[in-house]
Amino acid sequence: MTTNAPRPEVLRYTAFSSTPAGGNPAGVVLDASALDDSDMLAIAADLGYSESAFLTAPPQGLGGPAGRAFTIRYFSPKAEVPFCGHATIATAVALAERTGPGELVFATRAGTVPVEVTEAGGTVRATLTSVEPHTEEIAGADLAEALAALDWPAADLDPDFPPRIAFAGARHLVLAAATRARLTDLAYDFARLEALMHRLDLTTLQLVWRESATVFHVRDPFPVGGVVEDPATGAAAAAFGAYVRELGLVPEEAVLTLHQGEDLGRPGELTVTLRARDPRIRVSGTGARIG
Repeated sequence: MTTNAPRPEVLRYTAFSSTPAGGNPAGVVLDASALDDSDMLAIAADLGYSESAFLTAPPQGLGGPAGRAFTIRYFSPKAEVPFCGHATIATAVALAERTGPGELVFATRAGTVPVEVTEAGGTVRATLTSVEPHTEEIAGADLAEALAALDWPAADLDPDFPPRIAFAGARHLVLAAATRARLTDLAYDFARLEALMHRLDLTTLQLVWRESATVFHVRDPFPVGGVVEDPATGAAAAAFGAYVRELGLVPEEAVLTLHQGEDLGRPGELTVTLRARDPRIRVSGTGARIG
């Protein structure tokens, strides 16, 4: 951005909540064409949200409805990330308020992510469809280091949910707590966990506790982004959907509810939809403008 160029409008939206006090805030810049990487990082750092989203023109051949296809990039206060679910939802809600509900298509570093936006009774809801996901095992030494950084004894893990690294646009280590109390008690070694996550190329840890067959509570430490904890994490929700389906912990076709942010005083709700014969994961939620 040149010194004489006007600063673009920076919007603030929350995702996975219909009220500004819940969910996960994101910065949204609907026209970032005049910004370079350092400008985007500076805006994200100034906002201090876990991620902010920046839109530019779509790459040639992306497809999608005219005027509703974009390139989208995501920056945390520390670095660019390949994919961010909550900032995608926030951006989709912001666009829908200006151009109406319907289909959007985003070109991300992780791949093409379509989003469907609907409106009912004044509430806007967006559903993203992830890139094709996968999971992988984590080495025993790396798992031990993660647990040490969290100060979680291995006995506090739920044996029905084996630790895995899951990907649906970004990499997340999935660890399941045996009790809600274990999930609630989160006070980790920031530097130690950050170092491990950089080495394993992780975006967050997806810490989960199963309340019922389809209802989960989740928390996401995010030290690599310069944030202690992410209040609502759409990319991790998509990765978790792939994880539970691949391990046969839920039916091939299912709708899961993830509660996140309660322990931070910013409650949010993420809906994860699994469809038979489609490996991609759908994550949906509401959104609201802040201020």
